[in-house]
Amino acid sequence: MWTDERVDLLKRLWAEGLSASQIATRLGEVTRNAVIGKVHRLGLSGRGTPSRAAQHSRPRSKPVAPAQTAKITQFPTAGATALQAEPQAMPELAPAPKPKPMLSVATSSHDKVNILQLSDKTCRWPVGEPGTESFHFCGCAPKSGLPYCERHAQVAYQPVMDRRRIKVRGAA
Repeated sequence: MWTDERVDLLKRLWAEGLSASQIATRLGEVTRNAVIGKVHRLGLSGRGTPSRAAQHSRPRSKPVAPAQTAKITQFPTAGATALQAEPQAMPELAPAPKPKPMLSVATSSHDKVNILQLSDKTCRWPVGEPGTESFHFCGCAPKSGLPYCERHAQVAYQPVMDRRRIKVRGAA
């Protein structure tokens, strides 16, 4: 409970530069977070004296300038230029191949399957809007080891470098 006496003590200890944990210990029955909250509600953002860490810090010595700047070897990358000593021009990337237009896979009416008919021997590519009467799965024979037929596997599994090129080009 914040009585007038406790609030006055809080203000005095805060002005002396004690941390919220130290104030909470001295006040008793109050947490560090409660002290921080009360300090903010009272608008006690400034300190009368510097914090204890600043009072006890050692004076810093002047940094010694290196006699010779070492050349940093940089490998050309498509990103992460923020940490380079001297920003280098980005290497030109080969243009990404144009995505193949999604051709509809020729499916006969018996290839269309619902969720209950899906198996390891059917393509699991969803077709249409879920929840509508026309929604179904492709149902063609899947590519070996994949859940999709040849055509849908080309759409689902794009090479990593193609995705990176598209990402870099889209960010520019």
